[in-house]
Amino acid sequence: MLFKLSLKNIKKSIKDYAIYFFTLILGVAIFYVFNAIDSQTVMLKTTANMTEIIKLMTNMLSGVSVFVSVILGFLIIYASRFLIKRRNKEFGIYLTLGMSKRKISLILFFETLFIGVISLIVGLGLGFVLSQAMSVLVANMFEADMTDFHFVFSKAACIKTLIYFGIMYLLVMIFNTIIIGKCKLIDLIRSSKKSEKIKLKNPWICTIVFIISCTALGYAYYLVTAGFAKLDTADKIFIPIALGGVSTFFIFWSLSGLILKVFMSLKKIYYKGLNSFTLRQVSSKINTMVFSMTIICLMLFVTICVSSSALSIKNSMTKNLNGLAPIDVQLTKMIFENEDDYSSEAIKEDAKLSVKETMEKNGFNIDANLKDVISFNIYKTEELMLKDSLKDDLDEISKKYKFLRYDSKETIMKVSDYNKVAKLYGNKTYTLKEDEYLVIADFESMVKIRNKTLKNGQTITINNKTYKTKYDSCQDGFVDLSSNHINDGIILVPDKVVDELMVSHKVLVGNYKVNTKEEKQKIDDKIRKFSKETWNNTSLTSVNTRLEIAESSTGLGALVTFIGLYLGIIFLLASAAILALKELSESTDNKERFRMLRKLGADEKMINKALFRQIAIFFMFPLIIAIVHSYFGIKFCVNILETFGTTGLLPSIIMTAIFLIVIYGGYFLITYYCSKNIIREKR
Repeated sequence: MLFKLSLKNIKKSIKDYAIYFFTLILGVAIFYVFNAIDSQTVMLKTTANMTEIIKLMTNMLSGVSVFVSVILGFLIIYASRFLIKRRNKEFGIYLTLGMSKRKISLILFFETLFIGVISLIVGLGLGFVLSQAMSVLVANMFEADMTDFHFVFSKAACIKTLIYFGIMYLLVMIFNTIIIGKCKLIDLIRSSKKSEKIKLKNPWICTIVFIISCTALGYAYYLVTAGFAKLDTADKIFIPIALGGVSTFFIFWSLSGLILKVFMSLKKIYYKGLNSFTLRQVSSKINTMVFSMTIICLMLFVTICVSSSALSIKNSMTKNLNGLAPIDVQLTKMIFENEDDYSSEAIKEDAKLSVKETMEKNGFNIDANLKDVISFNIYKTEELMLKDSLKDDLDEISKKYKFLRYDSKETIMKVSDYNKVAKLYGNKTYTLKEDEYLVIADFESMVKIRNKTLKNGQTITINNKTYKTKYDSCQDGFVDLSSNHINDGIILVPDKVVDELMVSHKVLVGNYKVNTKEEKQKIDDKIRKFSKETWNNTSLTSVNTRLEIAESSTGLGALVTFIGLYLGIIFLLASAAILALKELSESTDNKERFRMLRKLGADEKMINKALFRQIAIFFMFPLIIAIVHSYFGIKFCVNILETFGTTGLLPSIIMTAIFLIVIYGGYFLITYYCSKNIIREKR
């Protein structure tokens, strides 16, 4: 009997539970998709290095899944609370007819079991379909060969999904049993007649709290933008985070007490149409959901920032590759000023050789494999450290930027050597007089610091001779291959300034003499093998290749993209689902209020318009504050990740906005139409 009753309840409530079912199915599908990447990528043909990157990505996604499961677990429990509340009158009737609380708990047990089984079956089916599209996306991102690819159902991802969601549903069953055990018959019967009390808070207290909260929030915004330099240690980053979270809570708390009071004083607006009804409904919801609104706002904020930043990093790294890694290979040998610093005699002897000689000694013929070869030296001296380059403004800069290593030696190059490299890279070349120098840099924060001193005409001294700057700002450029803007400063000087005693690195750059990717990969593998076998053994020669940078960039870009999308989707689903379920629960409780409006003469058009405004304000309130947070949050992310550049930021923000509109807006529309169906007068 209880079994049949549970089935009838589900059939009867299927329309009302649409959003709950929809969210559960999406949650299962997304969880399966991101945990099935490991099984899908096994069939992809990739290089050994790329395979390791994919393994790292899947391991990290597996770890993120634990956090995601906690979020989904709280969402399911939160949703169950509202669904039980909607059925208070039904449970009261059961108790009146003599049914025990244990049997009501069994009904909920069977219902949760059915809902869980259905959502798992449908969700896994949808996840299987979506995972195939995800496989194509992964293959494109990693430029993998899909000749042997075929559709596969991931048993591991399926088992993990069943275990995680099984635990969640078990917790829901326990939660439901506890709720039913605590309920009283009188409360269940009268629940539809009880309304949430609107406590009109003292407007003066609310105003003071609002001003203080906005001030604290403004200071948090300042710390992550103009005052970013003050966050010079990791623990200080938590200061604006804590200020932002606490301030957001008190902004919602104060606004919940101010909104109704403010509009009640604007009588022309308050008494127009059904505005008084709408505003009291909204005020009631916000008043009873201050903490929930805060969490939803912060989740939306994280979704916008994480998704925008992740997509921006991916776009920037892809775009930067051609510009910042314009050649195939760079070989760099480290040279110590003090011979006693070498760890072995073999490395000390190798330091006397050029990079070309070292490679040929180890069986790699430079002339046979490389073209456009350029050899040059990097110089350093204790006479010129960062503090010497900034000396006139050092006190001011050191107070603002405490994290810089001011006692580090500056990187120095002959202007003729740099020009040879610049021509090969396709960059601008320079000329210098005998008493001039210039600075090449592309790392944004260091460019700003150096520009301050260059603008003031900072001079430097090498070998007891003073040199003046040719330009009052850094010139854009680089030497080391990379996918990011990492050059924090190269001092170009006339050729006669430096000598062999100042050499800190010997460098060789060039292109491969082959054209196809497969042939380049073979040479790449030989050079990497040489570096792995000889590093800190017989030589201190490191290798940096375009293919390796491309693989690392692709891997890191894919990693941040997938984690960003994973968290973004889950947070967005959770936020939208909580608001939707709360609104649907309220619509059920407010059926009598809407019926009373009809009796007072309000037509369906007016009622639907009031309902639409009510739900729109309810959904938009946390979103607007989240968007304001995100404006400063994205600026903070750009400061943290400025080595990746900011190219592609606007397109990534637009993509995130579309993503937000589709999912969040979709939940809003579904909530509106479901609520309209709930309050509709039955004839």
